[in-house]
Amino acid sequence: MGKRPKISVIGAGRVGEHVALFCAIKELGDVVLYDIVENMPQGKALDLYQTMPLGGWDSKIYGTNDYADIADSDIVVITAGFPRKPGMSRDDLLKANADIVKTAAENVAKYAPNSFVIVVTNPLDAMTQLAWHVTGFPKNRVMGQAGNLDSARFCAFISMELNVSVRDVQALVLGGHGDDMVPLPKYTVVNGVTVDQLIPQDRLQALIERTRFGGGEIVKLLGYSAYYAPALATVKMVEAILKDQKSLQACAALCEGEYGINGVYCGVPCILGAGGVEKIVEIQLTKEEVEALQASAGRVKGLVDQLKEFGYIK
Repeated sequence: MGKRPKISVIGAGRVGEHVALFCAIKELGDVVLYDIVENMPQGKALDLYQTMPLGGWDSKIYGTNDYADIADSDIVVITAGFPRKPGMSRDDLLKANADIVKTAAENVAKYAPNSFVIVVTNPLDAMTQLAWHVTGFPKNRVMGQAGNLDSARFCAFISMELNVSVRDVQALVLGGHGDDMVPLPKYTVVNGVTVDQLIPQDRLQALIERTRFGGGEIVKLLGYSAYYAPALATVKMVEAILKDQKSLQACAALCEGEYGINGVYCGVPCILGAGGVEKIVEIQLTKEEVEALQASAGRVKGLVDQLKEFGYIK
């Protein structure tokens, strides 16, 4: 038997601590929880570790303030950054979080040069592109978590609307992780039946709009960003890679011609397995859907151009 996988989480805030917890509960490997705040990741890791005997789970969780402790990680999840506050868009966080992600990516390249990187920090697609640029890793090893979360929100809203089990609902949301994301009703089904046969068009459109602004809805209610669902959406990607599941998931991947998008990270259907993003799947879309997806990618390109102006990307 080989050694257990090593998963490092950079950023021990609400999302990061729950990524660590869900990875441990699923026994995907041993977890290192890094944060710049002294003693905080150590305290959270100790608390998390003490849940293991209670739940009967067998994973180790360590807290650290030293990037050297992420050495030889199989997967690194970057959640570090400033969260949204009421009235803020994800894009408002661009420059502040670019400094954090750049430092994190430099240390990943230094200490975990063979790892896969999953970025969660907002604005997600642009931060993923920055991490890819800074690490110099192949595109298949750097990806962003987005579509899983947005699709889960769409599923939840459909389940509420129809009063059906969430297990029966499958949804697909593409595009950048922002307010111009592209939910796809024709690829959204309840036990095989497309939602447009079950929900009147005006109500379906309302659910699509609620999905687009689903993160903002939680920010307004809580005063800070969501964390349970974003964390588990990320762990779904970690699991697909470590278990070589060949799982079709919507995530932020570098497009090089797919859907007419070139040189930009954007949420697209991907096969995730032991090779990371093993393939971008091009599904059939209407002209309007393609245009919406390209417009979403265009917004990401605008953010990437700003990163170039600021000197983060050459």
